[in-house]
Amino acid sequence: MIPRYTRPQMAAIWSDQNKYKIWYLIEAHATEKLAELGVVPQSAVEAVWSAKDVEFDVERINEIEAEVKHDVIAFLTHLGEHVGEQSRFVHQGLTSSDVLDTCLAVQMRDSADLLLQGMDRVLAALKTRAMEHKFTVCIGRSHGIHAEPTTMGLKFARFYAEFKRNRARLVAARDEIATCAISGAIGTFANIDPRVEDHVASAMGLAVEPISTQVIPRDRHANYFAVLGLIASAIENLAVEVRHLQRSEVREAQEFFSKGQKGSSAMPHKRNPILTENLTGLARLVRSAVTPAMENVALWHERDISHSSVERGIGPDANGHLDFALQRCAGMVEGLIVHADRCQENLDAQGGIHNSQRLLLALTQAGVSREDSYRLVQRNAMKTWDEGGQLVDHLKADPEVTAHMSNAAIEACFDEAYHLKHVDTIFTRVFAD
Repeated sequence: MIPRYTRPQMAAIWSDQNKYKIWYLIEAHATEKLAELGVVPQSAVEAVWSAKDVEFDVERINEIEAEVKHDVIAFLTHLGEHVGEQSRFVHQGLTSSDVLDTCLAVQMRDSADLLLQGMDRVLAALKTRAMEHKFTVCIGRSHGIHAEPTTMGLKFARFYAEFKRNRARLVAARDEIATCAISGAIGTFANIDPRVEDHVASAMGLAVEPISTQVIPRDRHANYFAVLGLIASAIENLAVEVRHLQRSEVREAQEFFSKGQKGSSAMPHKRNPILTENLTGLARLVRSAVTPAMENVALWHERDISHSSVERGIGPDANGHLDFALQRCAGMVEGLIVHADRCQENLDAQGGIHNSQRLLLALTQAGVSREDSYRLVQRNAMKTWDEGGQLVDHLKADPEVTAHMSNAAIEACFDEAYHLKHVDTIFTRVFAD
């Protein structure tokens, strides 16, 4: 995990110390149930739980692993140094993946909970800004070219709806990933009673994996990382919009620029969209985990370890980067400056040609064929585009147009409110909750 892009809360989830604490709890709860079933003595349970406040020595575990070349064995050896002779009853009937996969489920579940907090902050910020700019009119663009009017509020509402969908996906992915497997070497429970799995799952706040091999099926993990990728894409979608709106030629919105902030080492005038550019980069990093997670689904027979090295990287990194990105995204939206006057200037900049569709429809309603209506409006729109002036004036001067529409009828097609009449309907749909 890169400290620059990792918050302490997420780093703690993926720390070695937390990992070993989870491993310990899995082993302790399993031993507890084994004693209840009469497989191990009660004294073993008491001995294991005596280590509940131990802060495991990461360096010591690494030292043991350097010799035995096995991380779980290294941990169990170190645990034995604290538990003593009764440690021989620990890990009875379990396999390493029972511990590793159940631990990973806990870490990913806890990561999802942190990510959901970030999602909620982004959603709250987007809703606040949407309401604030519900009727801040601006030009909508398709292909980067002026199309028809919209509002800044609708832009925020659109992103809100996308993040809301992704929040639901993350909740579902969280539930799907949070499964426990304590099923033994090949998943057949040959040396471990299924009731141990039930007990550990309940104690760790997980669901029981219905069928595992030596590992929990990796389609669960693939789905989780795919959802992280979708959330990252939503962040980039918003970030790219802000970056375009901040361009010098547009200047309809900009990231907050604090007192004392500097945009360039060479050009003192610069105010660069550094937050949203950073978010675009972080989104790429999160999405880079999706394909490896998908490729982890196909393992040899009951298990190989080709997935292991992948997950050691993408587990902390993808969750960490997305957690950081969500908080940065929320802060960016909260502080975003919207220039309503500039929105209006850009709307007016091309002489009203954004009303072309309404004029096209009005001519067809007046009895002109669609083909001729299109030709008449396009001719005058292109004249406005190339020569300047106002589309309304060019239309009034066109006898082919005035033969079918009065000046008053033409002018009525330039009413800005026409484009906003259903904004409330859209807001009701988006913010119905």
